[in-house]
Amino acid sequence: MQNRLGFGLFMVQEGDEPAAAKALKGFGGRAVLELVDDFDGNTCRAVYTVRFAEVVYVLHAFQKKAKKGVATPLQDIELIKSRLRDTEHHYRAQRK
Repeated sequence: MQNRLGFGLFMVQEGDEPAAAKALKGFGGRAVLELVDDFDGNTCRAVYTVRFAEVVYVLHAFQKKAKKGVATPLQDIELIKSRLRDTEHHYRAQRK
């Protein structure tokens, strides 16, 4: 599982989009994407953004613990939103 998510992120760094990448709902289009991998009954996700030129930010990587539904838990969504705001500030600061 770790190898598949890692390879998917490597592909993103190389400018490719893994076939398994999906837009994360609630973020307006394909600015925030997620890779999902299932292994032995566990689901792991890596959420990243390619919103900024030449940079890939991994916003959150986690094992989904909820027993029902496939939706990303609200607590994780709020963390991703917060980290996305932080990456915007970081990116702007690095460009100066």
